[in-house]
Parts: sequence; C-alpha cells; structure tokens
Amino acid sequence: MPLDVADVDGLARFAAERGIDLTVVGPEVPLSLGVVDAFRERDLAIFGPTRAAARLESSKVFAKEFMRRHGVPTCEFEVTGDRESARRAAERFGLPAVLKADGLAAGKGVLIVSTPAELEAALDEFFVERRFGDAGARILIEPFVPGEEVSFIGFCDGRRVLPLATSKDYKRIGDGDSGLNTGGMGAHSPAGIVSDGEVDLIMREVMERTVAGMAADGTPFSGVLYAGLMMSPDGPQVLEFNVRLGDPEAQALLLRLDEDPVDLFLAGAGGDFGRSELAFRAGASACLVLANQGYPGKAASGDPIQGIEDARACEGVVVFHAGTGRNGGGAVIATGGRVLNVCAVGDDLGQALERAYGAAARIRWPSKAMRSDIGRRVLDGDAGTGPPR
Repeated sequence: MPLDVADVDGLARFAAERGIDLTVVGPEVPLSLGVVDAFRERDLAIFGPTRAAARLESSKVFAKEFMRRHGVPTCEFEVTGDRESARRAAERFGLPAVLKADGLAAGKGVLIVSTPAELEAALDEFFVERRFGDAGARILIEPFVPGEEVSFIGFCDGRRVLPLATSKDYKRIGDGDSGLNTGGMGAHSPAGIVSDGEVDLIMREVMERTVAGMAADGTPFSGVLYAGLMMSPDGPQVLEFNVRLGDPEAQALLLRLDEDPVDLFLAGAGGDFGRSELAFRAGASACLVLANQGYPGKAASGDPIQGIEDARACEGVVVFHAGTGRNGGGAVIATGGRVLNVCAVGDDLGQALERAYGAAARIRWPSKAMRSDIGRRVLDGDAGTGPPR
C-alpha cells in the first residue's frame, strides 16, 4: 500500500498493524509534523525527536533563539518578515551576509550575498518570487562567518549524547565551493580539520549544552542531533541544526560505525543508551554524490545509467541509490536531482577518495554531474590545522 511520508497517523497505523518493532526516521518533514508523537501515543518504538524538539531544524528562528538563551555558540542574527528591514539588517552586518529561510527548504534555503545587487536579487527570491513559499515568510539575516564547515553528529537518548566520528560535507554545487547550495554533493569522515581539543569543546559547549537546554525547556531531545558548524577564528559556531542523519554524511559515517545501529536505536528509543561512547573502524570513508545536470534547479531526468555493477565491484566501494527508477525496458534511469551516492572506505582519506572517484568514473549517463574536488583541500592541507579526527 502506498504511504505518504507526511501522513504521520497513517504511518503509525501501518506500523501498529504490521507489528513493526522499531522505526528510525530519516526525513525532516515527518519529524516536523509529529511522527514521533503519533508513534508514542500507540506505544510504538521510534527513534527520533518529538515535534516540539524537532523545531531545532524546522524553525531556524526557534533554533537561534534557543542557542542565545542557552549559551550555545552562534553568530548574531536578526529576524525579519519584510524586504526593507531585511535590507537594513544586511547593511548593518555588512556584506557578505547570509539570508536564511526560517522553515524547511530541503537544504536550499540559504543564500549568501556579497554585493548590493546580489542582496536585491536574494530579497526578490524571498519576498517577490516567494521561491521558498511559507518557509521563507520569515528570514534570518546573519553576518558571514569565515572558516571551514564541519558536521558534528551525535545520537541522543534525551539525557546524553554519543558522538559519531567527525565528518565534513560539501554543500555547493560546483568545484571550489562555487554555485548554489544543494542538499550535499559529497562528504568524508574524518573531517580532517578538527583536533581532539576541538572535539571536546564541541561536545561540551554545543552538543551537551543543547541536550541539557532542551530537557530544561521541557522538550527532551532523543534521536539524531546534527550540528552544522563553522570552525571560525573565534572557535566553533553553530550555523544550523538538523535533527536527523545528514545526507551524504550518513553514508560516510555509517560505513565506519563498528556497531549494530539497530541495538543503538532501540536503546535510544527506550530513553537510555546505557553507555557514553561508540566504536568506529580505523581509517576513513568518502561519499560522492552523482547528480543530474541542472540540479539544484530543474534537473534533467530519464537517462539510462550504465556501469553501476562495475563500480560496485571496486574494492571497498558501496553504491547507494537516491534518485533512480526503471524505464519500460527495465533499465535503471536517473530520475532525481541527486541520483547516486558512490562511497568507499580506505586506510586513510586519500585512499577512500581515490577508490570512490575510481568507481564513480565507471558510472555513465549523458546528464551526469559531480564535483571533482571533494576532500582535495583537506588532503592538500589547506583547510585547517591540527591532527585529524
């Protein structure tokens, strides 16, 4: 039977009728609509935050005000719902500035503007074209924070955080971090630019402070807490929270996890992990996103894909499907914006990336698009200092 991801009551009924022992929520939309609440009302085990706790992702305004209230490090901001006050805020912060849709926008609701002309064009997108719909009815204006982005993710049971290995994702569509923001064009673990001391600082000032603050506010957080961080000259600052495993970070991280995630998620759903750390395999992992040309805008669609099995045959490689289907003849075709994730493990980051790129080269279709520089600046030593973790 077809299930709508937004039909949280229907999903809960389905799980109850089929006797499903554990549900792990991936997408942000059902979390924002209260799927965890609907399951808990039926005493069904589910790993994820309640609707109230999911506001850390579903409302950037809520998240920023929460961080200000609980002392979680983040940059200053201003909230506005009209063009003139948005322009004044951006001018007060100075250019470049960052404009963010308050609500969910599939990872694409962030615009960085560097010139007055770019600012006016961005304001048009929010308030005239309404590109982000109701999600952009309120927007955040922030100063641009220089540094390197890092993803820091932990599993939470409402009281404690089990940190995953560090990771770094690449959101811009083009090489050199150029072009539009996407849902992610690649990732690797370890991040390669975060020291042990910085990990301890992030755990103490971001992750643990956030979980404690949510509990103190009466909305305890269980599930996956993802802090998108900027490693700035002033220390780590939270750019945004997600309340789920990031894509493509999840692929890279779970390939390194030396645990049965089902046991972890069951314990988290029950409210007690019973321990304070996770086990990870040594080495590194990498994930490359193969997309259709035109993404993150209107993407091409329908081209047959060749070479997937050849890629899978490469040592250490796993290929995940994202936006694929089959045509009338049964051939796999590229149907989405992001189409495939080509992932690999290796003894170190260089080997993991070499394997991933070698496998990705075996996959072909006419509108294939991908970045050629995932991890390059980290390997070259241009993306930060300190021992990798």
